[in-house]
Amino acid sequence: MRDGNVQMALRARGVTVSLGGRKVLWDVDVEANPGEVLALLGPNGAGKSTLLKALAGLLPYEGTVEIGGVEVAPLPPRKRAKRASYVPQRSLLRSALSVGEVVALGRYVHGAGFGGMSKADRDAIDHALATAHADVLRDRIFTRLSVGEQQRVLLARALASDAPVLLMDEPTAALDVGERLSVLRLIRTLAARKHTIVVVLHDLADARSTTDRALLLKDGRVVEKGDTQDVVAPEPIRAAYGVRLIENARIGFEPDTETVQAE
Repeated sequence: MRDGNVQMALRARGVTVSLGGRKVLWDVDVEANPGEVLALLGPNGAGKSTLLKALAGLLPYEGTVEIGGVEVAPLPPRKRAKRASYVPQRSLLRSALSVGEVVALGRYVHGAGFGGMSKADRDAIDHALATAHADVLRDRIFTRLSVGEQQRVLLARALASDAPVLLMDEPTAALDVGERLSVLRLIRTLAARKHTIVVVLHDLADARSTTDRALLLKDGRVVEKGDTQDVVAPEPIRAAYGVRLIENARIGFEPDTETVQAE
């Protein structure tokens, strides 16, 4: 989001999702404001990615999702994409597109490509590449990049759309330490520029160091939500993961004996 763009908050109420006739998400409320990073946390199968896709309008849901006070479900896909951009964990692109061409896909929500790129389109692409530190990759083939490089390009594509809300699904998964820290720093940079960011994370230490608030899920239901420091705390973590949080120099875990015995 470049300077001067409209800032928008995300509000969701009673989001419920059924897949294959089975309910996988129950009555979830979500709030995220401009300049804020909200983490979606929980064990595998908790419903984190399902919730993120529902917020992006990629899955049917019950309840309401509003961005900037406007319900997004009735909006055409292009108008919805101008408000919120979804960053997948992995790209399904298989064509031999250059990085510049991949990032340009983010401008299609503004009609780019039907009559050529305007100066505004080109400026947005340049700005997105620079912000994501992917400008040096512009002429390389996307499918030949490392996982970390591809993730930066996917972020750049989302930024090129100028959407004020960014929905990121495990952007640090399978990255090495340097790549992971680079992406986490970028997330904080985007928040400082007043993006509204909702991000699925697995690493609880990353959540603590990078995010402002968190929503903790288990089996499709909310266990805890609030400031990240309060959510990544002994009792909520034990309830969601069945492990005991160890507070030392960094976050650590050990099996929860009582939970294991109960099982």
